[in-house]
Amino acid sequence: MEEYINLFEKIIEKTIPQVDYIDVRAGMSDNTSILMKDGKVDEINTGMSLGARIRVLKNGAWGFAYTTDLSKLNEITDTAIQLSNSLTGDVELSESEIIKDKVEVDVKIPFKDVSIEEKKEIIKEASDAASIDKVNSTTAGYSDGEINELFMNSEGSEIQTKTSKVRMALNASATDGEIIQFGHDSLGGVKGFEVIADVDIEEFGRKIGEKAVRLLDAEPAPSGQFTTIADPLLTGVLIHEALGHAVEGDLILQNDSILKDRLGEKIASDIVNIFDDASKRDGFGYYPYDVEGVKTKPNQLVKDGQLISLLNSRETASKLGMKSSGNARSIIADKPIVRMSNTFLQPGDNSFDELIEDIPDGIYLKGSRGGQVDTAKGIFQFNAAEGYLIKNGEISTPVRDVSLSGNILETLKNIDAIGNDFKLNMGFCGKGGQTAPVGDGGPHTRILNALVGGMG
Repeated sequence: MEEYINLFEKIIEKTIPQVDYIDVRAGMSDNTSILMKDGKVDEINTGMSLGARIRVLKNGAWGFAYTTDLSKLNEITDTAIQLSNSLTGDVELSESEIIKDKVEVDVKIPFKDVSIEEKKEIIKEASDAASIDKVNSTTAGYSDGEINELFMNSEGSEIQTKTSKVRMALNASATDGEIIQFGHDSLGGVKGFEVIADVDIEEFGRKIGEKAVRLLDAEPAPSGQFTTIADPLLTGVLIHEALGHAVEGDLILQNDSILKDRLGEKIASDIVNIFDDASKRDGFGYYPYDVEGVKTKPNQLVKDGQLISLLNSRETASKLGMKSSGNARSIIADKPIVRMSNTFLQPGDNSFDELIEDIPDGIYLKGSRGGQVDTAKGIFQFNAAEGYLIKNGEISTPVRDVSLSGNILETLKNIDAIGNDFKLNMGFCGKGGQTAPVGDGGPHTRILNALVGGMG
């Protein structure tokens, strides 16, 4: 993107006398996606894209314009200025460091060095491995992308980034003629194809099929309040959905969060420490700078149970009297909004055996099938992928179709023991019509009096 630096400098120099602030962001991406159903390719998409957006601020109002034709930069700049001139608002930006940097993610196997045929073969290997007895259908998805971005603003920042991201996900459904159950897993990261090549694909696929079949023989889950152990994946979903969204600055300002005006308050038990860290390179939500050019770093949200920080863009940070946490995110064509990155519960001191040894009657929940949260009311419900009853300190009967629900603050305060293991999961988070890659996770976590729902 270096060839565009002089062009952007001229755009900024020409525009700054007419506005209070301007930033320019452009990106060039090379992407491939493959969808396979029941071992047969259903869809392949591959190609390159180029786009740029201009954002100007004047009289407290944004003007925003986007193009896929960089010869029209002057034209979209005029459009952005006209839009901001037609509006008035209360937008101000928090102070931000002026940065000149160039960052490139380390890649061992570039995606372009792996043919479409090789990628198809690996996906089919995983799909075939999952297709064991009683598995009636599989769906596998693969996507990779390399993106070069350039960000410049009227304050003097100039940031170039080059990142690579890859993900493969597999779903298997199994049936015994009466019920249907599912297995799911994914792998990938902010790396090159090596993150796929280094995995035992046959084992990856087989375990997904085995999970779906295993659930056919599981008993319907009981309902009621139980001491519950959440595995790292479900812990991550809990932290992301129940806490992460509630600390997003825009939701706070919209009076759509149970955590509004609670900075400094105790919202969880003393052992709870929660972070959002976009700088974590092994997380699927990694990025070195956000889309406003703010450098990312570990942001502790909860310390020893106390809410000490929020997630902010420069705009929301200014309104809340804070500094941006580097959580402004979007694809180039969309306006930046406040988003999580890698959000997780810090590990504790307990082994898994210590977590369950003194539970006479509890439940162990693994994985996630999604759920929902109402940040304003502070309530949530998540569906676990599978579960096991805990009897007298030991894992016993497998159960299926089980959910975990409750009040956000009560649940965080009922966390009474935290495992010493850790896993960061990867996925995508939707908000405001936009989707962003994220990581979430933590250790095994014990929650007292958790409300579990099932059919038993």
